[in-house]
Formats: sequence, C-alpha cells, structure tokens
Amino acid sequence: MVNFNYSPVTEKVLEDLALILGKQNISTDEEKIESYSRDEVAPHLWKEKHVAEVVCFPESVEQVSALMRYANEHRIPVTPRGAGTGLSGGAVPAFRGIELSFEKMNRILDVDLKNLTITVEPGVVTSEINRTAASFGLLYAGDPCSGDASFIGGNVAENAGGNKVIKYGPTGGSVLGMEVVLADGSVSWFGGKRRKDVTGYDFVHLMVGSEGTLGIITKIVLKLMPLPAYVVDLLVPFKDIPTAMEFVPRIMLEGKVTPSSIEFMDGAAIRLAERFLSTRLPCDDAEAHLIIQLEGVDRETLSDDLERIGDLCLAHGALEVFVADNRNTRDKLWKARKSVAEAVWAYAPIQVANEDIVVPTSEVPELMAELDRIAREKSILYVSYGHVGDGNMHVTLYLEGETPDWKEILEDGRLELYRVVRRLGGTLTGEHGVGLKRAEYIPMFLDEAQIDLIRRVKLAFDPNNILNPGKIVPWE
Repeated sequence: MVNFNYSPVTEKVLEDLALILGKQNISTDEEKIESYSRDEVAPHLWKEKHVAEVVCFPESVEQVSALMRYANEHRIPVTPRGAGTGLSGGAVPAFRGIELSFEKMNRILDVDLKNLTITVEPGVVTSEINRTAASFGLLYAGDPCSGDASFIGGNVAENAGGNKVIKYGPTGGSVLGMEVVLADGSVSWFGGKRRKDVTGYDFVHLMVGSEGTLGIITKIVLKLMPLPAYVVDLLVPFKDIPTAMEFVPRIMLEGKVTPSSIEFMDGAAIRLAERFLSTRLPCDDAEAHLIIQLEGVDRETLSDDLERIGDLCLAHGALEVFVADNRNTRDKLWKARKSVAEAVWAYAPIQVANEDIVVPTSEVPELMAELDRIAREKSILYVSYGHVGDGNMHVTLYLEGETPDWKEILEDGRLELYRVVRRLGGTLTGEHGVGLKRAEYIPMFLDEAQIDLIRRVKLAFDPNNILNPGKIVPWE
C-alpha cells in the first residue's frame, strides 16, 4: 500500500515558500487556514479534523511550477482549491500540508472569435465566462447551479454537470485543452484549440474529473457556440412524482425536441426554496415540478415547439403549464431551482446527508419510488431535485429536531440508497465528485481491478503521492 509519510511545513519551508511566491501570497493565519481547509461539506461530518498547515495563493504558472517542484522534492502534500463550493471534500487537505488557492489566477486570457474558444485561468468565476461569451453573441454551455460562485478550475476538476447537460454535455464536453503543472513541477499542454485530436492518449479528458489528483490545471481552453436567439422556460407542476417522472422521456420521444434543460424539484424542495427566498411559485402545493427550457433560432420555430410540448404536458398529467418568456420570470424560476441546496442547509444544517446519485434515465421513476420507501421505513425526511433529463438526482436525507444517533440513522439510509442505485445500474456521484466524502464507498460500485488501475494511474502521474492524496478511491 502507498506510504503516506509526509514532511511537515516547518519554518524553513515557510521561508522557502515565501521566496517562491512572495510573502504576500502565503498565509499561516489560523482562521484563514481553517476557512480554506473546507468546502461545502460540513466539517462536523468528518471523522477527524482536516486542516492545512499553510495556504498559498499563486499568481502564475511559473509560481505553481516552482511550488510543485519544491513540494515534490520535500514530500509535502498539496491540495488544490477553487472557490470552495464543492460537495465532496475534494478541497479538504486529508494529510495537511499546503492548501493551494487559485483565486489570484482569475484572468480571461483570450476570446478567439475565429476558433470559437475562450481561454481562462482556473480562478475565473464560471458566470463571468458565461457573461463574457454572451457579450460576443456566444454561449459557454457550462451552467452549474453554483455558477455565480464556483471557479472554472473546480468545475473542470469535478467535471461539473449542471442544468444544460442533456443538450450540451457536462463541463468536459466544452474543454478542448489545458495547461497542466505535473507533480514534479514540469509544465505540459494537453489538447489545444483544435476540435479533433487523436495524437497520443486523451489526457485532456483524463484530467477532467480527476479532482486535482493528477496535476494542477493552470489554463483552460473552452469551446464556444452561437448564443440561442430565443429561450423560454416552462414550469410544469404534476400531482405526484411518478406522473412527472414517467412524462420526462416523452419530451424528446414524442415532442421531437431536445430541451437544453429538464430539471426536477419535488414538493418539499419547492416549499423549502420558497421559504428560503420569501417568495411563491405557482402550484406550490403540487408534489412535483419540472422546469423545461427550450431554445430556438427564431420565434416561430420556438413557438411551435412550445405549443407542442405544452400540449404534451397537459395530455400526460400536468396540472398546468406556466410559461416564463422574459428575463424577470425566468430569473425568478431559476433562482428557486438554484437555491434548493442552500435552503436545505439553512433549515437542516447538521443532521443532513447530501447525495449526488445517478442512474440510467429509464430507472429514475423506480429510484424515486425506492427513495420514498427508504425514507418511510427509516423515518427520514428527504428533499429530491436535480437534472432528471440525464438521470442525475440530488437527494438530501435529513432529520429535524435533536436526534442523538442521527449519524447512524442517516448512514443506514444512505447505504440502503446506494444499494438501490447499484441495483438500478447507477453510481454514487454524477457531478459532485468522490473526493474524501465518498472514497470509502467506491468498492460498492467499482471492482478491485478498476480500483487498482485508478491507483496505478494516479501514481504514474504522481509517484510521491503528494497531489490531493487520499481521494477518489480507498488507499488504506
């Protein structure tokens, strides 16, 4: 098994890091270190406390290269960090060492209108990329619900999905190339602005979703496409979850259109979001809501699609079809969808388990039925919402009131949910990543041969195992 004996960050190491990065770019302030040593996974959920020894803020690839060369030579673990919006403990320093924040590498470097690409540093906020592309009449298709806060580097590291996966794919579908600093400090480019490339292995898409365990991404080339001329969102309430779920595949099969989004919120999610935002949505007493987003190149085509899909909704159990065809109503609708996770944390901040399960889309109805069974049998409350169009459901199990054995109750529920997901041909994370949070459960979904292969790939890139060690698969 891998040796996890690392060198501590001594006063001499701090002096050397200051020479590499500048004194202003390192911090040993205890409060800052503690805040940078976590993501959105509540710290009390870890079995032990994980805190880095120093936080570093590089400003260039040269500084990242020099830091990695030094850390590799001295065997000091390095944990890359984006905005800290992750939900898997990916940015949590499992073995202390250096926490590497990319907030100062936050420039948009190039918008190439001839090649339809945008090149950015990892610390750029995702929504800034969206706005920049739109200012040129172009679209960056990445749209995670955390886009107003998350960094693009974190999106790439986790292969974030988001709301438009059904039409455009996850983050990795937009990544054409990247500059990467390897564990020994060497710098390489994987891919580029070209759209086709089978020269050697596809390291671009090996890096995407690798959670900072194989290399440090310092530049990213993203593809752009024409911005849709017209967009409309439908809020479609159903009396119950099975009716809503059974309808979803009909949108494409019978409606003959590929929506950019098909999002789902159960009744509990809707009502929590309303409470959190102090707002009201139509038919908030319904037990299931779909958000269906349609795009079109002209008004007439979009109007035809809208009418066809609206009629199809009503023919298959929809209580109503509410059309959001202007910016204000669309923003209100999406603000509710994107705030569900925050709403859950606001009202059940401790006794909670956030899951990111994914099954084949055909199995979503049974998954939801099984989720309801598990919750009833184990007296657990739940909220479910997510990207139903691609089978990626966000399920939050939680308990209200003071329950001394809440961890054991929720763990029992989570394990039962995982067993259902495995039986349905699914897996335990669709976009949030394995990180530290889910590594121990990987043997439920991957066989030992594949787990061993993951370890060997990791050590081929990082022989001293200093890059975000302890993540993705069990190591001990």
